[in-house]
Amino acid sequence: MDFEHSSKVSRLLTRLEAFMAEEVYPAEATYAAEQAAASDRWAVPPVMEALKARARAAGLWNLFLPDSEYGAGLSNLEYAPLCEVMGRSPIAPEVFNCSAPDTGNMEVLVRYGTEAQKRDWLVPLLEGRIRSAFAMTEPAVASSDATNICASIRRDGDEYVLDGRKWWTSGAMDPRCEIMIFMGRSNPEAERHRQQSMILVPRATPGVRVERPLTVFGYDDAPHGHAEVRFEQVRVPAGNMLLGEGRGFEIAQGRLGPGRIHHCMRLIGLAERALEMSIGRAAGRVAFGKALAGHGVTIEKIAECRLEIEQARLLTLKAADMMDRYGNRRARSEIAMIKVVAPRMALAVIDRAIQVHGGAGVSQDFPLAWFWAQARTLRIADGPDEVHLRTVGRAEIARRGPGRATRDL
Repeated sequence: MDFEHSSKVSRLLTRLEAFMAEEVYPAEATYAAEQAAASDRWAVPPVMEALKARARAAGLWNLFLPDSEYGAGLSNLEYAPLCEVMGRSPIAPEVFNCSAPDTGNMEVLVRYGTEAQKRDWLVPLLEGRIRSAFAMTEPAVASSDATNICASIRRDGDEYVLDGRKWWTSGAMDPRCEIMIFMGRSNPEAERHRQQSMILVPRATPGVRVERPLTVFGYDDAPHGHAEVRFEQVRVPAGNMLLGEGRGFEIAQGRLGPGRIHHCMRLIGLAERALEMSIGRAAGRVAFGKALAGHGVTIEKIAECRLEIEQARLLTLKAADMMDRYGNRRARSEIAMIKVVAPRMALAVIDRAIQVHGGAGVSQDFPLAWFWAQARTLRIADGPDEVHLRTVGRAEIARRGPGRATRDL
């Protein structure tokens, strides 16, 4: 399988890496300082909007969208190395308008939105003027099974009435969040996978109430944030329905496939940066008479990191290639595999980096603790490991055939 970059991707990659080196990495400290000095925890650091303007002017904008009308027209395989580079910095994806949940929400609008929905919400999202949230997960049910979703969507004349309690609604705390995609049960008597719908809910609609921000291992991820949100008798126009009643599960499957692999691409970039930090620390610290990099145990840690990163990258590229060639459905197993492998790999690499840094590795002086928290979260977000392992295991059994599987056991 040939994963050599095309000339188009190579040119974009060169420009992206230069922009990261000249603009993004130097701005990380500025971003943190502006955030710390703000009187409002949820205010957006001014440097972010300045970076976004420069990235857009440089043509490094909406690279995730395969539709050339709206994005760069890149396939999943072509976008993979670019997404990996963005993943090296916690602020980079937003700089290039390639951050979740906006990427998934924009993809939903591109694929399933009406012309009016695209005009009202897709265009400002593509331009980076607003942000969005995705309200799917619920605290009262096991939301890893999307058919459990019990928030209600009820038709009332020319409107739909929404009721329910959501949490882990990423982006709902952001002051720029103006639109949410809400998933709820609209057709409870229908077949199990045709009961749910997705509908657009403007953030300012009466009855939408953000109850509290949620933290991730103590991090609030401000100004983006994750929120618990209550919807009480929320009325929205019937024209806000996406694709049609009972199509929510279908949309969810189309939305989550690309999002899952984007997470994995970014995790590889995060792991690469953690490994670079390990090597830099090991070369500059002396213990027991020589640099840490000269000790066999450190050399082995670095080697293990390289092995695991390369394995995860190759599997990610294979999944991306499968999605491009055969579609998300045919690539289900590959997507599920990498969704398990990439977070585990990143956690192992970051953990070794923390160990090399000693006490400094768990302090606020280095980003490694934050890196670890993000990677650990992705063993749950967009489906827990157990769901993806079930997908892989069932596909493997089906591929071998029940008679053969039983005979071999």
